[in-house]
Amino acid sequence: MAEASADPPGHSSRNLFAFGATSFLNDTASEMAYWVLPAFLASIGAGPAQLGIIEGIAESVASFAKLFSGYLADRVRRRKPVVVSGYVVANAVKPILALTSSWRQVLAIRFADRVAKGIRGTTRDVMLADSVDRSRIGSAYGLLQAMDSAGAIAGPLLALVLLPRYGLRGVFWFAGIPGALCIAVALIGIREVTTAREGPDGKPAGSQAKTRASNPEAGVTTWRPHFPGKFYLVLLAVTLFSLGNSSDMFLVLQAQNIGIPAAHAPLLGLVFNLTYTLLSWPAGRLSDRFSRRVMAAAGYLVFAAVYLVFGMATSALAIWLAMAFYGLFYALTNPVLKALVVEVVAPELRGRALGLYFFVCSVAILLASLLTGELWKHHGPRVPFYLSAGIAFASATLLLISRAAQATETA
Repeated sequence: MAEASADPPGHSSRNLFAFGATSFLNDTASEMAYWVLPAFLASIGAGPAQLGIIEGIAESVASFAKLFSGYLADRVRRRKPVVVSGYVVANAVKPILALTSSWRQVLAIRFADRVAKGIRGTTRDVMLADSVDRSRIGSAYGLLQAMDSAGAIAGPLLALVLLPRYGLRGVFWFAGIPGALCIAVALIGIREVTTAREGPDGKPAGSQAKTRASNPEAGVTTWRPHFPGKFYLVLLAVTLFSLGNSSDMFLVLQAQNIGIPAAHAPLLGLVFNLTYTLLSWPAGRLSDRFSRRVMAAAGYLVFAAVYLVFGMATSALAIWLAMAFYGLFYALTNPVLKALVVEVVAPELRGRALGLYFFVCSVAILLASLLTGELWKHHGPRVPFYLSAGIAFASATLLLISRAAQATETA
């Protein structure tokens, strides 16, 4: 794979737009399939418990891939091959969903897709952070997230158009088109970045090379770095929240229970992603100027409100309004928390910090998905939704406490 020449730090706006384009195309392909997956599983005899297993295992596998990807991002000199290979695998397996006839086959495909996402995701986020000035990291992640969720709007819309004529399996086949375009953009558009910890030739700069020689923990040659305490405070709050953050497919199942037809599931994705797309970039930019912890805590409170509505709702209108509001939660947390993690650690530790952050979130989400599936099976949907809302409220409180503690230490 040929590599483009490296850009100096802070001057690689090309990478920002290349990553935005690949995110848009990749999510278009993913969301075409994702929002019709519950209906497809139901058509082959699978239910909420199988959905919980599929999503839980897929996300847990992705968590290990993200952990490994974070280590690679800090260690390897050339990151582009890691990112591109992740896009290739993920978009090669999506159309194969059209050939499946059992939930175990769906699990295998989701397994491959999530591994590929985990491998590329952390490395891509480190490359993006190294491509922009430190004061614009929140804005960069916000723009990337906006493009990502814009693809999540295009995907359900295309699924709605294709579904009546080509059926569920036809939607899976057509998902291969934006997937192929994503691979092409990744190959052509992404450029390697010469970071502040490297000289123009890509080798460690003199002063930092000496630091690594005298203290290996400060470099990229070991997995056991010394993260600051404020990183672990953030990690604790995010882990707690993730224990209540099960797969969004359970929201789709509850919507169907309330009376929203399965054929309208892509519209639920459209409504939530419209809000997500419109607010992600402003939220990211705002986090460059105000407390990221406060913004993320506000996002957790929004999540709690949405899950309470889903647990109590008896009308389709309440579900549609809650889904629109749900996009605000994602905008206030996904780009903002990534920027917060990058901000509180040294540049040479960004990969492993993000990898650990993604890892603990994914493991907790695995437990949340399995727990939600079992609670739903034995007690109905209200219990898991109320439990998730309570956990989100506790997590918001913990984030605010950690901010107050840091402010006291600084003073």
